[in-house]
Amino acid sequence: MTGIVTLPLVPLRISNSEQSEMTSQLLFGEHVEILDTREPWLLVRNCNDNFCGWVDRKMLTLLTKQKVLVEITPHCVSVPLLTCRNSENQNIFIPGGSLLPRFSSGKSQIGNEVFSVDSKLEYFSETVDGDKLCELAKQYLNAPQLSGGKTIMGIDCSGLVQVVFSIGGILLPREVALQVEKGEVIDFLSEVKAGDLAFFENTEGKIVHVGIMLNSHQVIHAFGHVKIEAIDYQGIISSQSGEYTHKLRVIKRLL
Repeated sequence: MTGIVTLPLVPLRISNSEQSEMTSQLLFGEHVEILDTREPWLLVRNCNDNFCGWVDRKMLTLLTKQKVLVEITPHCVSVPLLTCRNSENQNIFIPGGSLLPRFSSGKSQIGNEVFSVDSKLEYFSETVDGDKLCELAKQYLNAPQLSGGKTIMGIDCSGLVQVVFSIGGILLPREVALQVEKGEVIDFLSEVKAGDLAFFENTEGKIVHVGIMLNSHQVIHAFGHVKIEAIDYQGIISSQSGEYTHKLRVIKRLL
């Protein structure tokens, strides 16, 4: 069995409890495969990135897998927050990266329900270039850091990268340790292009942080909040203290 999100976002938790840690979020229009049931909780797999977690059953609309595959040809919301109206003409504020199934003439259909959105909505049917990805990332400037978050109201470093790249037509894993496996290595900062990804390690050598390169000397990343900071061959230089906050491990190009 599968399900689809028709709320603005749904928390994914590490276990079947409201008190358990939120590890990620499901955005409007994302669909999931149901792996296990412990009423009223469902263990689900996000079909876009294979990330798994527990959700409360009442937060999902359940569908058959066949119905999902037939009905969904989604477009991706490219602004941080978009007003949407449901069949009862109630407002829903859906975050950037949300998917709009069967989108046409300002309307999106999920099952028997129709959602109306701004007719000026911008979406991308093909992969965008690095400069456009950086423009999309800058929309999230000053968004607070939130572990597991994927929206303008709270986002983490890998969530920022995942959402921005998904808007641009590139699906990435949710976790930074898996994101680093993508793309080709860039050996020198002087060769960096806008949209390259910079990965950073902790003292044990584990990849723990990621940011999007704006150019060879600036990176946008979520640390405290989404910000632009200087970077050199050693790592990120804090705009407040002037000290290094993250040790650079590798730069990868996905475009």
